[in-house]
Amino acid sequence: MAGTGAPLLRLAGVRKEFPGVLAVREAALDVRAGEVHALVGENGAGKSTLIRIVTGAHEADGGTVELDGAPVRWSSPLAAAHAGIAAIYQELDLIPALSVRANLFLAREQARLGFIAAAEERRRAREALSRLGVDLDPGVRVGTLEVAQQQLVAIARALMEHPRLLVMDEPTAALASGEVERLFRVIRELRGQGIGVLLVSHRLDEVMAIADRVTVMRDGATLGTWPARDLTRERLVELMVGRPLDQEFPKVRATSGPEVLSVCNLSGGRVSDVSFSVRAGEVLGIAGLVGAGRTDLARLIFGADPPQRGQILLDGRPVVIRTPRDAIRHGICLLTEDRKAEGLVLGLSARDNFALPNLDRWSPWGWIRRRKELSAFERFVASLRIRLAGPGQPARDLSGGNQQKLLLARWLERDSRVLIFDEPTRGIDVGAKHEIYLLINELTARGKAVVMISSELPEVLGMSDRILVMHRGRVAGEIQEAAAATQEQVLEMAVG
Repeated sequence: MAGTGAPLLRLAGVRKEFPGVLAVREAALDVRAGEVHALVGENGAGKSTLIRIVTGAHEADGGTVELDGAPVRWSSPLAAAHAGIAAIYQELDLIPALSVRANLFLAREQARLGFIAAAEERRRAREALSRLGVDLDPGVRVGTLEVAQQQLVAIARALMEHPRLLVMDEPTAALASGEVERLFRVIRELRGQGIGVLLVSHRLDEVMAIADRVTVMRDGATLGTWPARDLTRERLVELMVGRPLDQEFPKVRATSGPEVLSVCNLSGGRVSDVSFSVRAGEVLGIAGLVGAGRTDLARLIFGADPPQRGQILLDGRPVVIRTPRDAIRHGICLLTEDRKAEGLVLGLSARDNFALPNLDRWSPWGWIRRRKELSAFERFVASLRIRLAGPGQPARDLSGGNQQKLLLARWLERDSRVLIFDEPTRGIDVGAKHEIYLLINELTARGKAVVMISSELPEVLGMSDRILVMHRGRVAGEIQEAAAATQEQVLEMAVG
């Protein structure tokens, strides 16, 4: 078995408290050289806090952290990096205004005679990206890339550091199956070289496929560690959420009504001549590989990007959507794939984020009726089971799953007729996913039209009524009965 020697990294009795929140309590974990060790648990279980302690981003309030058997106390992520620990965080730490090359070599630029060796950096950047099967121009600005492409850049940067321990927080959350398999091939290579990998992931099938051992966290504590071969997926879910989930995709097919949204020959950015429609009470799933244009399509419909040509119709009537404000006014909402950069205002409170697109509902004469706003907010906190310290808690301090629920609450209060969900369950745990799936059922039962973009093919197959597959900005095919489709069918269309 891989990684049978003494622990490379060992945590015992680790504790971390933030104002009003005990994030980690009595956590224990060890990672051996040459093993892939998975850390799983629900959102808010303490996983991200624990790995930030490992990588020097947080300092533990109690307990011990050992590297090669010697106690360590990192003063910063840079100190941890110098000791051979590289990290890929769920919330990417790339600089959007800089090029791919500049991000890869930030703080370790290649220089000759005092000048940056740009040609050498470009060559090494291409090598690092090609190792992951990524064909990207190193000179392109990171801010212009899709989230999945940015994720691959972050992974390439971490691998360039030649780490002894690689910590990966949701590295596959934005990746489609082809990119995931390429990444797993690299992880297996690293394991064979004696490098330890600590992997945090909500994709349990991937955990079972790649991990040697699995540690489960719940409510800030580690429940225990098991060999992956001794666990079933169902047992892992039960350990994480404290109860069995009878059905992973609880799809309930609603009675579909008339066409609500129609898109005719829409073009712009990566999208070329896309046409489709979605009915009331229907979930239209949109699948495709990274760079296929799925997110671009959503942004065109929502008015976030200008179209070059094409038409959008609601109830059969053409509408003009130049801005997101126009889309919201027409009853179209977008749950963006990048909730932190494009969905939330992180410095504002949870309550204020919820209120942003809904202020006109509580201010008929220009004055915000705060009591009504708070009442609506508290209603959704209860119904969606959003875990937060209080209405004034900053959005940045919520876990990923609770941030996603907060965005959902915002649009549900708006009572939009067309809901576009771009990666609705990205980076959230299996329990929160189940709740969002039940919510989608409720929306379609109320006659809402749902467009669901997802990189997880089981999710697309399990929760859609129809499936649209995109390839290089165009519609490659349509599957009328999602329940009868297979992953192989979808992938065949997705690769063209």
